[in-house]
Amino acid sequence: MRSVVLLLCFSSSLLLAAESDAVAISANIQARHTPFGTMLDPIFSAPDSDQVTGYTRCGDSAIWTGHYLAAEAFRYKVTRSADALANAKRALDGLTLLTDVTGTNLLARCAVPVESDFAPGIAQEEAANGVWFGSAGGQAYLWIGNTSRDQYSGVLFGLGVAYDMIDDAGVRTQASGLATRLLQFLIDRLWNIVLPDGSISTTFLIRPDEQLALLQIGRHLNSGQFGSVYNKLAGEAALVPVPVSVDVADPSGSYYKFNLDAINFDHLLPLESNFFRRLFYGVAYDTFRATVAGHQNAHFNMIDRVVHGADRRRDSDTAAFLDQWLERPRRDVFVDLHGTVPVCGDQACDPIPVALRVPTDFLWQRSPFQLSGGGSGQIESAGIDYILPYWMARYYRVVNQ
Repeated sequence: MRSVVLLLCFSSSLLLAAESDAVAISANIQARHTPFGTMLDPIFSAPDSDQVTGYTRCGDSAIWTGHYLAAEAFRYKVTRSADALANAKRALDGLTLLTDVTGTNLLARCAVPVESDFAPGIAQEEAANGVWFGSAGGQAYLWIGNTSRDQYSGVLFGLGVAYDMIDDAGVRTQASGLATRLLQFLIDRLWNIVLPDGSISTTFLIRPDEQLALLQIGRHLNSGQFGSVYNKLAGEAALVPVPVSVDVADPSGSYYKFNLDAINFDHLLPLESNFFRRLFYGVAYDTFRATVAGHQNAHFNMIDRVVHGADRRRDSDTAAFLDQWLERPRRDVFVDLHGTVPVCGDQACDPIPVALRVPTDFLWQRSPFQLSGGGSGQIESAGIDYILPYWMARYYRVVNQ
């Protein structure tokens, strides 16, 4: 009996430690990573300094703000934390800014006040994506264009989660309204991402799976506007497995594609009630899952929990991967694992343990076979790759004891 009590106490202490880590990460994000309302990563003057000299990764600010919104939404659902609700509202406001500042309902990659001392450095780093100028709320901003599909997928994913997890009328109205603006922009332009000068940065036309995933969220948040559009396009459900099959043909290259597959399936499959659509969506998802199931990926495992329900082995692994994440450096120190793990050609033979993997912005979208990478230790990652799967795991009772 005593051993059982000790085990319960030990499990409880681990839970409290993990929660305190997650809460601390959120607090640090607010203190260091959202200087203008959306996600950026600070550059410090030295690896051992806390003096911020600049910001980086502006080009992916939209997608990670969407993921952060999802994380705080799950946190609020689990804890009813006032901080979580406030953080989610700030993230929503940030995503609204990225849509307001372009003047056309186009989603910007990020936006920075023109008067900021950090604006010149960000503009120089993002020059290849194009620097535009606009205003929102009476303030002048520079914003980054060349918006990609992954930015839209990340934002709509976050809006869908916030709508479901946060029972606040203002949040739900804002999430629904913003999703409507973003989706209608794409539909009106035949699923092309069109910049203010008329140029097209990319298109969703080659990805019926992604179109349907975004519309699935759209009809969930605004059925009156997007229900019939979704039903019409869903006649192409049989095409959904095709692009996913192309993705899995290379299981390690351009690995971020698998994160996009994961977050798109998070709503596409669970919200579908039609038998034949679910059949084709299920084939596509199982193709994706068969490729990544052994990659020791806590984030993908939690998406699988959403799609397929509880699984003792997978859920136990997820908890272990989250624990290992906490052993990782938060700054971009250089890592070279040649000589540390077995090597096959230019990559690891097997998935590298989570704690050893190369530092990056969002671990779960990087190949688990990558042997080397990082930088000088001066860039701090936000930690969304911990708090998102962690709070999902709490919500789905994967790490509740």
